[in-house]
Amino acid sequence: MIPKHEKERRSSESLLMSQFPVTLKKQLVDDWEFVTQLGKLVKLPRSPTVDGILTKYLEYRVKKDNKISDSCAEVTKGLRCYFDKALPAMLLYKKEQKQYKEEIKGDVSPSTVYGAEHLLRLFVKLPELLSSVNMEEDALNKLQQKLLDILKFLQKNQAHFFLSAYDGDSKGADGAKGK
Repeated sequence: MIPKHEKERRSSESLLMSQFPVTLKKQLVDDWEFVTQLGKLVKLPRSPTVDGILTKYLEYRVKKDNKISDSCAEVTKGLRCYFDKALPAMLLYKKEQKQYKEEIKGDVSPSTVYGAEHLLRLFVKLPELLSSVNMEEDALNKLQQKLLDILKFLQKNQAHFFLSAYDGDSKGADGAKGK
């Protein structure tokens, strides 16, 4: 039998995935196909970057709410931090590893180079990452609501934030196209 707190945690984890916008799911599938099947990479640096997108989101919230909430600023700061740490560890496909090594040198933050395509991959990993964080159920639900709001913002600006096609040359890929 699964303990009650585990059931609650699982149900709150699935909240993010169950409300994941369909158009963004398609974006993820297209992203996977471009990189893994066609050997095409996102041309870096991206515009807007993850930093730029999160800043635009905060500006959007300020316009909508006439103020910036501390929790909103905290969530975007945390997302940026998670992104910078998670990108090399779990958000890149094998064919993108060489490109990462070429682009991210010294103290360059991935969030200042990568864009919406890779940020979206983080949202898929977040339920798994959040499950290991010791957080009150109420706080976790509030966090997930804010993350869903950011996802909806990405969806609303999908045409502006995401590429419709990737770089033809697979610079940085292992050279094996269609593998």
